[in-house]
Amino acid sequence: MAFIYYGQGVSSLYQDFVERLMSQLALRGTEITHQNVGDTISTMDIRHIGEQGKMEVVIDRENVRVSYTVDRERKEIKKGLAGAVTGAGLGGLLGGILRGDRDIGDVLGGAAAGGAYGAYDGYEASREERTAFAEVLAEAVRDVENELQAIIAGQEEAREALRERGRQKREEDLARTEELRELLEELYGDLLAVQEEVELAAVEGQDVKKPRARTDRAEVLYQEAEAALEDGNHAVVKAKVKAARAMVEGAADLLANAGDG
Repeated sequence: MAFIYYGQGVSSLYQDFVERLMSQLALRGTEITHQNVGDTISTMDIRHIGEQGKMEVVIDRENVRVSYTVDRERKEIKKGLAGAVTGAGLGGLLGGILRGDRDIGDVLGGAAAGGAYGAYDGYEASREERTAFAEVLAEAVRDVENELQAIIAGQEEAREALRERGRQKREEDLARTEELRELLEELYGDLLAVQEEVELAAVEGQDVKKPRARTDRAEVLYQEAEAALEDGNHAVVKAKVKAARAMVEGAADLLANAGDG
């Protein structure tokens, strides 16, 4: 008889699923041998309270499918012939053995294919043990699924937190960019005003060599600040604006005090 269970939505953590499932089964008294763990499919032999079989763990789209097939020894049927073999289309097989019409090997093959076999002292125990391990396996798959779902949920929360921090940083950067752009616009306006004053002073015959040198330097700093803003280097923008502002104010002071000498 085959039992199939699904770990829902955990295929992205397949290797972790297999390791945790094996650990859960071992803790529940299951012996696991001949395990062959791959990237998408894993197989192993199982023994649990006298029952033995094979288990396959495979990725099935977004899920992980766990299949367990019971693989019993023939000695269970040999425990007694005065019993009832059950299963689809198997009701008269044991009677055939007692009458001598059927060989016990035929019964074993048919019963195994039908998913049930045994006699009075073998069948009930075998059925109960298989059911017990099916429950053990179902519980183990459920526990592992819950654990991995919690991990996946935590990972998604962490990713969402990162996305939120990213959004906040972009918003802060945009706000900072706008603030610095306003500072540049204000600086440019003041620079133009002082440059006009320098040209007027020159027309009036004043010596404007020093104030013009400062406005020329301020213009270079302004252009460098603009380039830094395009590159997103806010610290450089702020420093360039501060230096340019000092040049503009220095040029203005020189013009204001030109007649004091």
